[in-house]
Amino acid sequence: MTLQQLYLALLIGGLVLLASIVGTRVATRVGFPSLLFFLLVGVAVGEDGLGLDFDDVELARNVCTAGLAVILVEGGLTTRFSDIRKVLAPAGALATVGILASTVITAVGAHFLLGLDWQLALLVGAIVSSTDAAAVFSVLRVLPLPRRVAGLLEAESGFNDAPAVILVLMFSVVPFVFDPEGLISHVVYELAAGAAIGLGFGFLGAATLRRIALPASGLYPIATFGLGLVAFAAAGTVHASGFLAAYLAAVVLANSGLPHRSATRSFAEGFGWLAQIGLFVLLGLLVDPSELAPDVVPAIVIGLVLLLVARPLSVVVSLIGFRLPWREQAFLSWAGLRGAVPIVLATFPIVAGVPDSARLLNIVFILVVVFTLVQGPSLRPLARLLGLITPESTREIQVEAAPLDVLDAELLTMTVQPESRLHSVTILELRLPDPAVITLIIRDGHTFVPLPDTRIEVGDELLIVTTSATRPAAESRLRAVSRRGKLAYWFDEYGDAD
Repeated sequence: MTLQQLYLALLIGGLVLLASIVGTRVATRVGFPSLLFFLLVGVAVGEDGLGLDFDDVELARNVCTAGLAVILVEGGLTTRFSDIRKVLAPAGALATVGILASTVITAVGAHFLLGLDWQLALLVGAIVSSTDAAAVFSVLRVLPLPRRVAGLLEAESGFNDAPAVILVLMFSVVPFVFDPEGLISHVVYELAAGAAIGLGFGFLGAATLRRIALPASGLYPIATFGLGLVAFAAAGTVHASGFLAAYLAAVVLANSGLPHRSATRSFAEGFGWLAQIGLFVLLGLLVDPSELAPDVVPAIVIGLVLLLVARPLSVVVSLIGFRLPWREQAFLSWAGLRGAVPIVLATFPIVAGVPDSARLLNIVFILVVVFTLVQGPSLRPLARLLGLITPESTREIQVEAAPLDVLDAELLTMTVQPESRLHSVTILELRLPDPAVITLIIRDGHTFVPLPDTRIEVGDELLIVTTSATRPAAESRLRAVSRRGKLAYWFDEYGDAD
């Protein structure tokens, strides 16, 4: 490549990146999933659009695999262990038993309804079985779900890429020979070794970063993120699950009390967005819209089997011993979003030379686009219908403020709804647990700092500063008073989450 070609490539890449960022803002305002917008940017730039010819499937697989590692590290660094601690067991069941059940049910449907041979049927089942980390993390940032549900979705999406990748690689062998015993032993080794490597790098990295003083604060986010990627590469080198190692290492690092937490989180989110944009645009380049028509019906059939049969049954089977309410199970069944992961996994059998596997890429692409458009916008209405999000739910605001980082503090916002009994309660009567405090009230477009005798009114937006340790108690008190008024405790109402 000449220097002039390098400039041209950087110019085109930069313009595509900026167009994707601007388009994300527009897509968000109109309710269009931003991740799909990145895919469409790639399609628009591709052979059937502006004419950029890109068909190197192996290069796309390698680059996108690295991109998925970055997304999982970002997801781990933005995960609070307190949110997922109580749901690790059900999340593990969803990521293993659920993946197997979903794969088998989808494969059976693809074989008998579409006539796919068993290798392709098992491949398509494994490819679409896992929820997508990028899609799920983006939804959780804007949807105030109960912590148990959000933590379960978050942990599942972080864990289940590893089993899905293992299954796809096992089913991509040519010639195909199904060996259940070998499959089970291989899965157990990859998951166990990947988990051990990820936890090892996480704890070792956290202990090291706490004991050394780097010359610049900006090096801490880079070092933290780099440890997650090293865990991914180290696990892959010994044929263990790099995806699981990357996620677990990042979760450990994020919850080890390392300095500059806010800066690390912001760095991770920015790097994660960059990976998502590049990954989706690259995958969009692989697809030629002119070749999609024959696979539209198969994609919709497989998607319906997955959405209406395989995913719900896999959730029920996986969570049968965990006593989760049916409302939460119904939401988990519908919230199994697909995104980049299935499209990336669809490139694996193509590179391996599986006969007729090229059409899997088209089928998976159509399935992801169609069903993300169906599921994504419907998650908030469904959560409201099932009673999983309520008007008095608080939302976390991410701010770049060193004092909040030093104090391990969080900034929340809450809007007082018409039916809330917070109306006419004074700040003093609210009695938030120390050190939680309402620092600002926004009323009719005006802001003011409340006094102890200030009365809360319907329509007020409250800005609350609290510590991470006090946040659950503060949220419970707000819910309790919102439901039963300032004498909530007299009515045995303690604001427990539904």
